[in-house]
Amino acid sequence: MLTILFVNGGNYLYNLLLGRILGPSEFADAAILITLLLVLSFVGMTFQITTAKYAVLFEGTDLSLFLKFIFKYSLLFGFLFGFTIIFFNGQLQETFNTKTSLMFIVFGFGLPMYFIMSINRGLYQGKNDLRNLSKTYYFEMLCRLILTISLLFILPEIQSSVIISIGILVSFIFGLIPLQRSILYKNKNLENKGLYTKPIVTFFALTAFYELTQIIINNSDIMLVKHYFNNEKAGLYASLALIGRVVYFVAWMFVMLLLPKVIQLKKQGFDTLPILLKYVLYIVCLSTIIVLVSFLFPEVVVRLMFGEKYLPIAFLLWKYALATSIFAIANIFAYYFLSINKYIPVIISAFLGLTQIILIVLYHNSLEQVVAMQIIAMIVLLLFQLSFFFLNNNKK
Repeated sequence: MLTILFVNGGNYLYNLLLGRILGPSEFADAAILITLLLVLSFVGMTFQITTAKYAVLFEGTDLSLFLKFIFKYSLLFGFLFGFTIIFFNGQLQETFNTKTSLMFIVFGFGLPMYFIMSINRGLYQGKNDLRNLSKTYYFEMLCRLILTISLLFILPEIQSSVIISIGILVSFIFGLIPLQRSILYKNKNLENKGLYTKPIVTFFALTAFYELTQIIINNSDIMLVKHYFNNEKAGLYASLALIGRVVYFVAWMFVMLLLPKVIQLKKQGFDTLPILLKYVLYIVCLSTIIVLVSFLFPEVVVRLMFGEKYLPIAFLLWKYALATSIFAIANIFAYYFLSINKYIPVIISAFLGLTQIILIVLYHNSLEQVVAMQIIAMIVLLLFQLSFFFLNNNKK
């Protein structure tokens, strides 16, 4: 928990420093690159969660066969997504109104390493080796923070977005430290042995589907605002999103701990409900504090984090924090259901993720209206998750 809190704090500082150094207009380009990484993280997190689950369930030969299987597909996905981004770099520049397309090319080259990094973390997570899992996060975050900020000052003549993409690429290499050799190890004795992959592929597909819905809900607003509004407003909105998502960063810290514990308890035949309720209580308390601070001291928060240039967005801070808080609470329920093989909430989350996009596409006259659409979509999502939770437990 402390590691994830520290690493998210470091990533947060990275974004805050970029916002202060670059200003709203250039920060909009930086934010779209960071958001693109978050969008693709739905595949990375799927590899990590799947590896974590089967590292708990499998042992010995089965685990070795699984690692061989998951490594092959992590490379395949990495090259596929990387090639797609490099090939369509010009179209991406045009869609998001960025100053250069080179940033997308550099970013694309790093994706194969990103997916290998994800299965490496998943194996540590499943084995409950939290010390080495923590190291991978430390190395990635510190490399990206130190390298990017240093290069911005050392090479001011290079486009800032290109420097940011270089920082992201190099940080993926450092995120592989320490790398588990069992992921790369090829055992000739396993070549003639098979692995029943149907449940793995099913879980992977459903998890990917759910992760994609989370990414849509959590990041589509930034991409749509970048498309519909000018760079100044897009940069202001990116700063708003970054401050408001403190709730989601904190919530993810609990999700990382919740998932393996629920799977382990279910495997041993114990009741998983108490641990869910405990984690929900944590998120509700933290969310309430963050929303209250955003409501009472919005200008103080914006001034401290981004500076005077970003003050025009302060009035929306508590509303955005409220939308993110509701989403974070709904998310805890969704990951719980996913870990106990209940998949209906995944489908509904996808539907509501698309609903949010449609609402913003239809109603985007102002940034305030964009935030209002998100609050509406998140309230409906939470109400559904709660309804499904109570119905599920009443049946028991």
